[in-house]
This record gives sequence, structure tokens and C-alpha cells, in this order.
Amino acid sequence: MADKVLIYSRFPKTMVARFAERFDLLDSGGKPAREVFSVEELAGVRAMLTAGGTPLGADAMDLLPKLGAIVCYGTGYDGVDLKAAAARNIAVGHSPGANAASVADIAMTLMLAVTRRILIADHYVRSGDWAASRQSPMMRPQAGMPGRRVGVYGMGEIGRKIAARCAAFESEVGYFSRTKYDLPYQYFPTLEALADWCSVLMIAVRAGADTQHAVNADILKRLGEDGYVVNISRGSVIDEKALVAALIDKTIAGAGLDVYEKEPHAPDALTALPNVVLAPHLGGHTLESHVAMQNCVLANLTGFFEGRPLPYRVKSA
Repeated sequence: MADKVLIYSRFPKTMVARFAERFDLLDSGGKPAREVFSVEELAGVRAMLTAGGTPLGADAMDLLPKLGAIVCYGTGYDGVDLKAAAARNIAVGHSPGANAASVADIAMTLMLAVTRRILIADHYVRSGDWAASRQSPMMRPQAGMPGRRVGVYGMGEIGRKIAARCAAFESEVGYFSRTKYDLPYQYFPTLEALADWCSVLMIAVRAGADTQHAVNADILKRLGEDGYVVNISRGSVIDEKALVAALIDKTIAGAGLDVYEKEPHAPDALTALPNVVLAPHLGGHTLESHVAMQNCVLANLTGFFEGRPLPYRVKSA
């Protein structure tokens, strides 16, 4: 009999098809497992597959008395209660760096789209205003990338790829992270200092209690009226109410967002603003990234069921 794996989050069938070839999947469709499966069915489950941002606490773990591994699809694992998992001797795995390149690409796309006002330009063409030679203050020249100061908050795999891409655009790059690395970029000791220095703040930090609303009204004010914020990390890192207020009163010039505090819904206050570019959390959503993430999931599950340590285990779990 194939090893049983509970699919805890809601995934498209195409994303888990490779796992079904190797394991016996119990797919909850994103519903609470106890509403879909019997106690007897859950009793034999030893491994679980989840999306990193899906809340997964002790109560869910207790439904699976034999659970030994929680494997996250993707690099994030902020939804998993790591302390509860450790207390139950449950290993937690993820896919570190598997989608870093595609997420960095989206960060650059959002930055260029919002700073060069691509959506506004698109509308200017489609509306016929360009053909009619109608003047628009929104189409005035904007600052380009050469010489622009880009601050990267978080210098993990994604942060490093963002920094390298920005440097290739002839921008100055600075960063703030818990650790100072031997990198060719200026290091700032605090997020406040980074925000004072840069005109674009790229959020690439891992979500957690220590980064909850780290980008608040004060940080946004420090960016200034010509500043932009781009978030491809987690929505929890930005105080969304403060962000909306800063965009409305022009405390900052604009924002590019791929993540939000409550997904899959972006608040109406954001969708109504012309100085925001929005994407539906598609940073890691490329063919190459999915193959790489699935490879990590397969390696973690295979290692677990063969009695070996998870090759991509979360270090703090």
C-alpha cells in the first residue's frame, strides 16, 4: 500500500499530480480534515502537505496521532506552528530557494510597472487619449532606474536575486537583514535607516512575529513622497491600513503588491487607487518554479517515508 499523505491546503489537481503517482493522497480540498475524512482514515496518516501560509496549529496536528512530517509546498512556512510541531516531534520541510528567481522577477516587474506607470500608460493608449494628443499629468516623465536607490528588506535567496537584478539596472542597492553578509551592497543596521536612504523599498523578508507590520506608518513616511514600496513576501509585513492612508494622502508615490494581509482578497481601498499595481500572489507561479518546488516536496516526503531526515527541513523546527 502506498504511503498516505494528507493534502491539508487547497491545491489545483495539476499541482499535486506528481505526488499522486508516488503516494496515496487524502485531499481535503482546503476543508477541515475531520469534515472530510473519518477518524479511522486520519489515524494512519503520517505525513501532511500544506501551503506555507495556511494556518496549521496544534489542534490540526492532534487529529493525526501518527503525524511525523509536515511538508510545505513552497519556501514559506509561516502558517505552521513550529513550536507545536517540535513538541510533537514532527519534522517540518519546505522548498528553500525553489521559486526565488521567479519571485525576484515579479518584484522587478512590479517595481518597473509602478515607477514607470505602465498601467496608466496602457489606459492612455487604449482610451484613445494618446491618439487624440490629450495631455495627461499622469504621463509626465518619471525617474528611471540608473542611480535610483533600492532598499532590500531581507537578504535571503529571494532578496539576493532582487539585489542582483537591481544592480544590473544600474541602481544603487542597500539592504537590512538580521545578519550582515559579505555582499557588494551597502548594509543598514535598521529598517528605519534603510527607509531613510532608499526611494524603493523591496520587501523580501520572511514572515513571522518579528516582522508583523514591520513596514508601518513611520517607515512609509521615511520613504517620502517620491518613494515606493514593493511587497512579494507576505501581506502581514505591511500595515495595510497605514499603506492605504499613505497612498491616498501621497505620503508615498506608489506601491506594487503581490501579497496582502487577507488573501485571496485585496481590499477595495487598494483596488480603487491608480498609484498601485496589484498581482494575485503569483510570484512563484511559473512552470520552472513549480517543478523545482515539487522536486523538493517529493524529496522531503520520500526521505521521511524511507526513514531518513528531511533534506529540506526547516532549520528552526
